[in-house]
Amino acid sequence: MTSTSSILDQFDLCADRAEFPDLANGYYYPVAERLHLFGDRTRWAVVAELLGHAPRGGNLFDVVHRFGNCLTHGEPGFGEFLERVDNMAELDPDRTGRYPGGAPVVVRGTALTVPAAPGTPWQDVFRQLAPAHRSLLLADPAELRAGLPADLPVLLRLDEWNQPEDLGGVMPSEHETFRLIAEVLVSGDPSRYRPTLAPNTHWSHWPEAGTL
Repeated sequence: MTSTSSILDQFDLCADRAEFPDLANGYYYPVAERLHLFGDRTRWAVVAELLGHAPRGGNLFDVVHRFGNCLTHGEPGFGEFLERVDNMAELDPDRTGRYPGGAPVVVRGTALTVPAAPGTPWQDVFRQLAPAHRSLLLADPAELRAGLPADLPVLLRLDEWNQPEDLGGVMPSEHETFRLIAEVLVSGDPSRYRPTLAPNTHWSHWPEAGTL
């Protein structure tokens, strides 16, 4: 039987291993994020997406984390690092970290017009594109369901939430957001998610992220 303690124990274990979603990660400039909760009477899963620009990786990545007691492959924690920009090598062959101007950003074969001036840092380009193109940039149904049972019902999707500022100092089990998420998963009742803390997942709350 699923329990809140078993869910929170898994979250804490992954946090100890630095495999829990961390918006303060120094290697990624945060751009957008999403949490998906799945479950039924005996099974549960959480898929967390952190979309961010990784200067060392030279692309925009959807970093997918999976947790649950029914994963069909892999271990809880990091899943895929999904590259999003098809033409990044052509746009920035020398890894200048800045948009050259005059060309679209191609994501999954779709050319997106860039409302940015030449020389704009890539993280700012992607942050301008994200509000209108979240569905294209974040996981599609096949990517989202990879590693999960095909019949596992969706319980809740969050596009914003309150995230611990220091996962080394505050474990998920000590934080309101993830305690509420565990309650939703155990009960199967999305209405149990009634946060009192204001969302802080917007990239503007994490000015040091990506600066390593």
